[in-house]
Amino acid sequence: MNHEKSAAMYEEATQYIPGGVNSPVRAFKSVGLTPVFVERSEGSRVYDLDGNAYLDYICSWGPLMFGHSPEWLTAGIEDLVKKGTSYGLPTAIEVEVAKLIVKAYPGLEKVRMVNSGTEATMSALRVARAYTGRNKILKFEGCYHGHSDALLVKSGSGLMTYGVPTSPGVPDEVVRDTLTSTYNDIKQLEAMFQTHGDELAAVIVETVAGNMGVISSTLEFLQTMRDLCTKYGTVLIFDEVISGFRVHYNSSPGYFGIEPDMACFGKIIGAGMPVGAYGGKEEIMALVSPVGPVYQAGTLSGNPLAMYMGKKNLERLRDYPEVYSTLEEKVGGFAKGLRTALKELELDYTVNQVGSLVTLFFAKGPIENYNDVMRADIETFNRYFASLLKQGILIPPTQYEAMFFSVAHGDEDMAYTLQACIRALKEAHGL
Repeated sequence: MNHEKSAAMYEEATQYIPGGVNSPVRAFKSVGLTPVFVERSEGSRVYDLDGNAYLDYICSWGPLMFGHSPEWLTAGIEDLVKKGTSYGLPTAIEVEVAKLIVKAYPGLEKVRMVNSGTEATMSALRVARAYTGRNKILKFEGCYHGHSDALLVKSGSGLMTYGVPTSPGVPDEVVRDTLTSTYNDIKQLEAMFQTHGDELAAVIVETVAGNMGVISSTLEFLQTMRDLCTKYGTVLIFDEVISGFRVHYNSSPGYFGIEPDMACFGKIIGAGMPVGAYGGKEEIMALVSPVGPVYQAGTLSGNPLAMYMGKKNLERLRDYPEVYSTLEEKVGGFAKGLRTALKELELDYTVNQVGSLVTLFFAKGPIENYNDVMRADIETFNRYFASLLKQGILIPPTQYEAMFFSVAHGDEDMAYTLQACIRALKEAHGL
């Protein structure tokens, strides 16, 4: 493949944009390459400035369950643009999308639109603190909840250690009330509540972690969390920015059978447009301005273009629920083929799958938490990624993300992808 135009654009971009990109993972820095610059997309593929085609398993990091720009989704968008792109005033379509989300999500009674997943989690925590009158929050190592200051935290050396900022520019005092614990570790979770339960405003969790690779919560872990939050009067927040409407139309409550007190969304509720939302029970959301005293606002919140796309996407998922079983079966076949190849190649690696999300971990399993993930062989993954890219397969340029599949990936796409992965594994190991 020729990447001259992408390389030239990247060089120009670095002169005006930090690192040449507007989100760090796009830089391909972790895999030692320069990024491809996308010009257009269609169905299961994206095309770069040099005209190269790639089977796309990033899918805008999750929301494109039907692939890129299906006609039924984009139809009418030009007419809408002519009516106006932003008003700073309420529109009927905001109400329609809010209604779809509330009706689809068990236990959710009110929802507020925002512009990103980061805004959603940041706002939800503010409301939870106001609702409980407490300051401390608990998150789990390896779960990513956006780049707001209080959530850029990793755990210290001890079980009960207070948060340490993982980014310069975040003052220690901002994260002093952020506690961390090990994902899927019930004993640590119980110990946290025994020590801090009466001080915890909220527990926030990705029910299906997607930012340390695909790792599902165990049912026992989530149920213990739910029981402890109820016992101590702590607000349980499900971060559904990746999992929402992706693992099940009823999101995590439909998949796991457990309801939180609040939930946060992004990506898919706007069909890939800039969007976010947070919601919860009536008594909690009644604190949000202008009804209550907790201030949160946004000029572009509920943007009509994002709402138009999101409404169509959610309605399609609602009306064709078989998309979930179809995708899970298709992706399950891919994951099974990959595990078979690993066995034949005598590579002791791990494939985790949840619904239409998959990660091949270059580490021995089981992979159940952040510490397990950190055993992965990154150098080998980087060679694997480079080989796939040469074969026209685009996966996230990091070990710590999911492959996202869509219904646009047909049987031929899937067969080619599996064979490309096997060739990449052989090349990465010199086999």
